[in-house]
Amino acid sequence: MSLIQASQLEILKKEVLSIAQEAGEKILRIYETGFDIERKNDNSPLTNADMAAHKHICARLKSLTPKIPILSEESSHIPYEERQQWQQYWLVDPLDGTREFIKRNGEFSVNIALIEKNRSILGVIYIPVSGEAYTAASGIGATKIDSDGNELVINVVKTKPDNITIAGSRSHGNERLQNFITNLPDDSEVLSIGSSLKFCLVAEGKADIYPRFGPTSEWDSGAAQCIVEEAGGIVVDTGFNSLRYNTKASLLNPPFLVIADREFNWQQYL
Repeated sequence: MSLIQASQLEILKKEVLSIAQEAGEKILRIYETGFDIERKNDNSPLTNADMAAHKHICARLKSLTPKIPILSEESSHIPYEERQQWQQYWLVDPLDGTREFIKRNGEFSVNIALIEKNRSILGVIYIPVSGEAYTAASGIGATKIDSDGNELVINVVKTKPDNITIAGSRSHGNERLQNFITNLPDDSEVLSIGSSLKFCLVAEGKADIYPRFGPTSEWDSGAAQCIVEEAGGIVVDTGFNSLRYNTKASLLNPPFLVIADREFNWQQYL
């Protein structure tokens, strides 16, 4: 049973979408005028767009829900002893797909999730370049919003064994992924796209599976998991257990599968 009623979640979802859109405007201004690139301790890239979005989102979320703590990719050094006390918290990736941002291919997004009792119960993904968004909240369903603001309910599709479509990574392919693809039927198609947009392809019925065997962090999947689940799919580790949040000191996800058709036997290809 959620601590927040469905009607409150619906209101929160709209507010969070607005916050993500505002952050997207700040990102676009920097995207269009030039940006500096730094390197974090793990050698992943960081731009001033990441930090501008981070500061804006955190300030707005604190104003919206003063009592709910925030965990953002750019402020992730909160000790687990403190985090494990949280019943609810905002999980934020202010600019998901920084590598795609640097390549200027448009495949990056603003991701905001509300986590409650280790589950994602609200998710918003906003794509600044296209103006499109994906939103979901627990028990309310998932929607795609086009650049004109039109809202469409989205659902996953049933998987046809002779017509499988895989969402693949633009920047993070590895040997295990290649082996998985090799095991699939020969006529399977791979759609390569960046950031959490791979989850969205599954949620809106354009892909059957997104296998992720390389490293990701919890903010990479939090918002997207709610969207996929509310569209009828699942996000599971390779033992087919649902991905959970804030259960350990490390913020790294295990390898996972984003699956459209819950009934399809993906185990045969692993």
